[in-house]
Amino acid sequence: MLKTALKPRWILMLILAMVIAAVFVLLSQWQFSSSRDEPPPSPTTTETVRPLTEVLDPLAPLYATNADQMVSLDGVFVPGTRVLVQDRLLGGDDGLWVVQGFAVDASSNSSARTAPSGTPGSPGSSGPPGAPGDEAVIPVVLGWVQHPEDVVPVPEQEGAASIVGRLLPPEAPAVQRPVEGEVPTLSTAELSNLWDAPIYSAFVVASEVDASGAAVPFDRDMTRVVVGPQPQETPVNWLNIFYAIEWVVFAGFAFFLWWRLVADDHRRSLEDAADAAEASHSREGSQVGETGGRREASGLDRATAGRAVDRPVALPGDPSSPSTPSESGMHRD
Repeated sequence: MLKTALKPRWILMLILAMVIAAVFVLLSQWQFSSSRDEPPPSPTTTETVRPLTEVLDPLAPLYATNADQMVSLDGVFVPGTRVLVQDRLLGGDDGLWVVQGFAVDASSNSSARTAPSGTPGSPGSSGPPGAPGDEAVIPVVLGWVQHPEDVVPVPEQEGAASIVGRLLPPEAPAVQRPVEGEVPTLSTAELSNLWDAPIYSAFVVASEVDASGAAVPFDRDMTRVVVGPQPQETPVNWLNIFYAIEWVVFAGFAFFLWWRLVADDHRRSLEDAADAAEASHSREGSQVGETGGRREASGLDRATAGRAVDRPVALPGDPSSPSTPSESGMHRD
C-alpha cells in the first residue's frame, strides 16, 4: 500500500487534496467566525450622551456599533408630521407610539436652542418639508397612548428644541390596510414618503425635550417610552455553525477520496500480479507435461528396439533356425 502511495501521480494527488482541504478549512473558520454576531456596545459607551451629528449621517445606515447610543440633537419640530405607530406594548397593554418629525441642525451639536435658518417650521423657512436646503429629518418617539383618541388633546410639538434620547435602528415596512394618521411600523423609508423629506435611517426615543432652556412636559398627557440598553449576550447563529461543520466534513472527504483511489490502484496491482503469477504457473505446467510426454515416447521406442534385438534372426541353411512351411516346401522341392 505504501509503495503504491509513493507513486508520483498519487503524491501529486495528495498535494491537490491538501490544497482543497485547506480551502475548506478556511471556509469553515469563516463560518465559525460569522456564527457569533457582533456584540452590542457596552453600556458604559452607549449611556454617554453624544451629539447625533457625530454618530450618524443623514441617509447613512445605522450599524450595530452605533445603535442603542444615547444622543443629543438640536433643531425644530416639523409641523404636520405627527403619526401614530400601531401595536406598541407597554406594561402588557397594547397601544400606539406618538412620533413626530424633527429637523436636525447639522451645524450644531448640543448647544443651539434656536431654530436653524431654512429648516421646515422655522421662521426663515420658505417652503414645505423636503424643499431644497432643508435639514434632514429624524423621527422622534415622544410617548405612548393606549387609544388613538387619547392623542387628540395632546398638542403637536412646535418650534426649536433640544432632545436627548436613545438612537435605535428603523423597522421594516409592513403591508397593512392603511389607517389615516397611523403606520404599522416605524419604517423610515415609509415616513420619508409620507413627509417628502430627506430622513435619517434611524429614530430617537426621547427621554428629555427642552425648549428655550426649559423642559417640555410632553409626557403629562401620555406615557413616556423608556428603552434600556441592549442585553450584552452575543447571539449564536446555528446555521453558520452547521455550515462550518459541513466544510470540515468536506475537507476530510478530500483525503478519504485520495486514500480510496490509492487503495483501488493497490488492489488492481495485486490482482495483476496474481494473474501474471497464475499465467506463469500455467506455462510452466504445460512445459513440464510436454517434456514428460517426450520422455514416455522415447521410452516406448527403446522398449520396441529392445524387443527387436532380442528376437533371433533365421539364417539360410541353419538347421537350428525355425522355418516356415513355405520355406520347408521350397526345400523339399
